Amino acid sequence: MTTATLRATSLPNSLTAGKLPRGTTWMVLVGSWIVFGAIFGVIAAAGGGAKSFNIVGAVFFGTVLFDVVIFVISLLVEGIRKAQDRLVTSLVATAFIIALLPLISLAWTVVSNGLARFDIAFFSQSMRNVIGEGGGALHAIVGTLLVTLAAAIISVPIGLLTSIYLVEYGRGMLARGITFFVDVMTGIPSIVAGLFAYALFALFFGPGIRSGFMGAIALSVLMIPVVVRSSEEILRLVPNELREASYALGVPKWLTVLRIVLPTSLAGLTTGIMLAIARVIGETAPLLIVCGFTTSMNYDLFKDRMMTLPVFVYTQYTQAAGLNAQASIDRAWTAALALILIVMLLNLAGRIIAKIFAPKYGR
Repeated sequence: MTTATLRATSLPNSLTAGKLPRGTTWMVLVGSWIVFGAIFGVIAAAGGGAKSFNIVGAVFFGTVLFDVVIFVISLLVEGIRKAQDRLVTSLVATAFIIALLPLISLAWTVVSNGLARFDIAFFSQSMRNVIGEGGGALHAIVGTLLVTLAAAIISVPIGLLTSIYLVEYGRGMLARGITFFVDVMTGIPSIVAGLFAYALFALFFGPGIRSGFMGAIALSVLMIPVVVRSSEEILRLVPNELREASYALGVPKWLTVLRIVLPTSLAGLTTGIMLAIARVIGETAPLLIVCGFTTSMNYDLFKDRMMTLPVFVYTQYTQAAGLNAQASIDRAWTAALALILIVMLLNLAGRIIAKIFAPKYGR
């Protein structure tokens, strides 16, 4: 080996010298969270247990520590220019994390409080003849699923057909009028939708009527404009070249919409429908008016009162008093956790359906 070769092999690689190893940013971020997590954990242990742990404070101050540490490390290793670049990048990430803090706080609070009654009895029993501890929310879970399913059956076809008309066929005053009223319906308060459903059924069946189907009608009033607006935007993203290619082959317009436009936009349509369901599944005011509340199981949407999870949470929390107050509050928190889990499962199912049935591109 010559002297020049030895000199060349002993020199550092100019492409990797003065650079932090890959993964340093994530290691510093996680390490900063662990440091302040330990600090707030000690404070929580001294002040009252795991429920008093301040996860928002740990994440926030840990992120601030990350900004300082990554800047200092980069300054020592990479120089001032790269350190400034990493600092700005970390500040952008900090802004994103701060925006997530309410969600993190909500999730932590619901999970930490909802695990108290997250057991088999809660998901297999109703509140019939239960006064103190025990009982469950099976009747409310069944009611929520039935009412939401009925609302989706009503809203999805109407919303999709309306959006197809606005995108593919709608012109002139009628289309502008539909768009205007859809925008107005988007801002309707939920209590107004409940009063509308109650007034509509009270005209035919009297003022004392309560049923799950009334709740489905109230939720559909809130759900239809969300489906229309989201589906309309997704359908407009379908390239016109696909439509024109279909027309050039002599395919009629209705079949082009059915076989080209809808399959192409299936993933986005599914996401929009899931968002609409998540928008209405947690509504309390309209269901409290039209569905009422009960402690018994009810599988019939068209007969008698039907309990739903949002109303169950409301009634359990407002009726918490006396010696059994903590039991009611625990049931309310667990019902809120169950409602969040249902929304997560629906979104997961929607993504799986969209992935399976979405058109496959490529050769």
